Amino acid sequence: MTTLPKKKITLIFGIIIAVIIIVAVSLIAFQGRKLSAVATENEQLKLTNEQLQLANEFQSVNNEFAQYENQTQVMVNDSLTERYAAAKAKVEKLLAELNSEKKKSAKRIKELQDEIATLKGILRHYIAKVDSLSKENQGLRVENEEIKDKNRRLTERVESVSKDNEKLNERMTLAEKLNVTGINLVALKGNGKVEKNITKAKQLKVTFTIPQNNSTPAGEKTIYLRITNPEGDLLGNGGIFHFEGTNVQCTARTTIEYANEEIGGVTIFYDVNTTLNPGEYTVELFADNYRLAARKFTMKK
Repeated sequence: MTTLPKKKITLIFGIIIAVIIIVAVSLIAFQGRKLSAVATENEQLKLTNEQLQLANEFQSVNNEFAQYENQTQVMVNDSLTERYAAAKAKVEKLLAELNSEKKKSAKRIKELQDEIATLKGILRHYIAKVDSLSKENQGLRVENEEIKDKNRRLTERVESVSKDNEKLNERMTLAEKLNVTGINLVALKGNGKVEKNITKAKQLKVTFTIPQNNSTPAGEKTIYLRITNPEGDLLGNGGIFHFEGTNVQCTARTTIEYANEEIGGVTIFYDVNTTLNPGEYTVELFADNYRLAARKFTMKK
């Protein structure tokens, strides 16, 4: 058996060791590249997951903001609304860019986080302001209701006082009315004596008394007489007078001077120019747009 020279053996061992080293280095490099690829993939998965989480946060913020959109009418020209819209546009742009990128950028993810944080801060201020305005408006509504209630009570008081004043004015007005008492109707003969048979009467005489009344304005008073026969016809044609917005015809009239003292025996005559029938006659007296009194008298034949 031939023995290899020592130098050859050494060379062969050197070659084997070199090959082993080369293979080992190659394996280590390959494993390193594999580990690097795995680390990169894990990093991308982490960034993608963060992007999804941020997108969900963005949607949540928008949903919360949407609950307050009906309040924007009270926030017209408010800078918070404009700032929110601007920040929202930036977030939407960043999300679109990230969705279009195959390789996610940690820098872009950080920008997205910052913009969403800004958006949340604006939303907090916005909600605080809306709540403040809501409380203020609620206070105003309560105050308005209180004012309305006060106005209603005031209106009721004014109406009550007005009605009381109307009643008082009515009583005062009625108190000023000229009073008459003791009204009487008799038929007269041609010589002025009493005629018991109405069919033979030549005159009708109405007498009455005006009592004292300090509430009645003193001065000249015209008293109008209306006599209605049993058939309901007005006797005589003593002219017209104004009563409750209408011109009314009278039988006769007389004028007195009233000085707030009693006047007795006031007389008004009516000259009969036709035969009168027996039955019920109505005597009415008017003055100063008032109906002073009305009495019925049965005249016999």
